[in-house]
Amino acid sequence: MDEDVIHDYFISHFKGDCLLAVGDETLVKIHYHTNEPWKVLEYCASLGEIFDIVIEDMDRQARGLKG
Repeated sequence: MDEDVIHDYFISHFKGDCLLAVGDETLVKIHYHTNEPWKVLEYCASLGEIFDIVIEDMDRQARGLKG
C-alpha cells in the first residue's frame, strides 16, 4: 500500500478535512473527518482488511449529547 496514493484518492473523491494517512507497505492508518464515513469504509475495504474502526459523530459531541 502506498500512503501517498491513498491520500490523493481521499482528497479527490471524498468531502472532508483533517486527513492523515501514514504507514508502510503493509499497514496504513487513516484519520479523516467526513460526513460520509460509509464511502471511506467502502474504499478502504477495497484495499484490504480493516482493523480498529472508530466512527464518532462530532456534531453530536459538539452539542453535548451522549450515546
